[in-house]
Amino acid sequence: MNTSEERNEQTVEEQSLFPTAVSEEELDEARRKSTFKQLFGSSKIFLSGEKRPQRPDLQGSLIIQNKAAQHFAKGKEAMGKSQYEKAVICFSKANTLQPEQTQLYVSQAEAYLQLCDFQSAAACYKQAWLLQPGAFSARLAFIYYLQGQCLFDRGSLLEALEAFSKAAEVKPGCRAYEVRSLACLTAAGRYSDCLKLVNDWMVIDGPTSDLYILRARLHRQLNKTPRCYQDVKSALTLNPTCPEAGALLLQLQETSEQARLKAMNRSLTDQLPEALCMINIALENCPQDGRLYLFRGILYRRLKDFTAAIEDLVQAVELGEEFGEEVRGQVEAIDEEECGSVQKEAQFQLVLTYNDFAVQCFSRCLYAEAMLLLNKGIQEEKGQAGLYLNRGDCFFMQGEWCYALADYQQAEEMMGPDDPAVRLRLAVLYNTLGSFSFQDGCFQEAADRFSLAIQYNPAAGQYYENRAKAFRKLLNLDGARWDFICTLILDPNNKELPPMLMSLFPGCSMSDVLSSQTGQAVRVQLKETIQARSSSSDQQRLSEKLQMMTLTGDNTASQSEESSEQQDRQELQMMMKSTLQVNEAIQSFLHHRPPLHHTGPRLNTHGPPPPSTQRNRTRPPLDMRGSQTATRFLACLESTSQK
Repeated sequence: MNTSEERNEQTVEEQSLFPTAVSEEELDEARRKSTFKQLFGSSKIFLSGEKRPQRPDLQGSLIIQNKAAQHFAKGKEAMGKSQYEKAVICFSKANTLQPEQTQLYVSQAEAYLQLCDFQSAAACYKQAWLLQPGAFSARLAFIYYLQGQCLFDRGSLLEALEAFSKAAEVKPGCRAYEVRSLACLTAAGRYSDCLKLVNDWMVIDGPTSDLYILRARLHRQLNKTPRCYQDVKSALTLNPTCPEAGALLLQLQETSEQARLKAMNRSLTDQLPEALCMINIALENCPQDGRLYLFRGILYRRLKDFTAAIEDLVQAVELGEEFGEEVRGQVEAIDEEECGSVQKEAQFQLVLTYNDFAVQCFSRCLYAEAMLLLNKGIQEEKGQAGLYLNRGDCFFMQGEWCYALADYQQAEEMMGPDDPAVRLRLAVLYNTLGSFSFQDGCFQEAADRFSLAIQYNPAAGQYYENRAKAFRKLLNLDGARWDFICTLILDPNNKELPPMLMSLFPGCSMSDVLSSQTGQAVRVQLKETIQARSSSSDQQRLSEKLQMMTLTGDNTASQSEESSEQQDRQELQMMMKSTLQVNEAIQSFLHHRPPLHHTGPRLNTHGPPPPSTQRNRTRPPLDMRGSQTATRFLACLESTSQK
């Protein structure tokens, strides 16, 4: 401490004594300069302590800026001389020196654009867009558009689509770029993507007639013809005078008409599946044409697809009123009368379909379902007698005898009493009702009903047999014998004949009965009655079909219209054959019983008994369950019996 203080005091004293003295630092600096001077002579480059002279032209930023300006000027000069490659090089050098200058990128992009280097031009404009956001979006989008168009022309669809998509992203409000994207998708066959794009447009901008037409064409390319038709109609709704919509609608209608004609040709040659395919094509092209639904409904009915037939026919009825307006623009002219008849024809075909469907259900023993279908048919058309006949058959199979009788009588009023289809059904029904009355002990009522059955079908031997049994219970032996002879003539192989012969004609053979005067009279009258009732050759087939529905298993034998000589010859052969068979049956039967006490014929030589009279009933007839029927069905039975 004392030493340092002493040194400081000494230094102060020295400075006060020698005011021009220098410090130690200054002495060291002087020594260093002396050393450099000895090494490098008079050069002052390494003397940092001295100030250099000021030269503004030698500053680095100014040098770079001036050099960039020179390159930019050379680039402009090259552009003016159409030396675009040289211009690109100059602008590129300028960009390297001053990368923050937007105009340099723009100039370089324009030079690239003149060289059709769209990729490089887009890159330069994209760099300029980054420096000034939103300033060059339109120009960049246009470059992408040019790039996409060139790629599209070269057939590079995917690359063109990418370029157009970039243009639409850079400038989203321009629909032209989106349309070019749609063109690329269409050329590439990507119709689903096109449809999605158009749907987006319709959501954003709202539907227009042009968009509907565009979407309709896309639907047609995708084989979605019904949607194409709907879009065309929507376009016409927005713009009824739209020529594109009218032309497209006309094309659809022409295609539909051609397919309909082909379907008609296939249908005439019984190629029903092929006809159905063609009519489906016609309906796809014109789904609001009632004629096409009518035609397809008929095809479905012929193919036994009744559910589909009913749907199409109902649709045809609904479209019948608008049919004329829908087909007014078709190639072939259609009369107004034909347009108005579509609805009526569809209603008639609907009734036939209900009937055919009911017949199918009836064949499968689905009587309740068949009855529902027939009820619908009768509700649509109350003037078809066949519907009442078929519904009566359903009631018959369900045991609803009185309801069946009401339907049969309604059909009889509409078709006439001589129609064999009605007569044979009524005969079977009255025979069935008579059988139930006989089982209930109402023998007079049973005889009356059997008489009605014989009146409608005098050629069924079973009806005479049943009435003969009823007459026996009523002690009307003359009537029973008369009916026995009729049964013997019509059904000589009936197993019930031998016992009845023993009871009604004891001691007589069947040949004796047939050869008697009464037998001859019965034969003549029976022949006249059957001939009077036989109106067509279809009676025998109808009779055989209907007799299968009875409970007693009747057999029918209706005679056909032939000449008198052939009829006599057939009757003689039948009589001889039946006589032999009856004799054999009687001999086998009499072999097991004691002989009778009385011999000789007991034939009634009088004429046939009068028709059974209607006696006063004490109670209404019974149905299959034994319950009393309604008053209105009793009245029907009374009126029929009186006839």
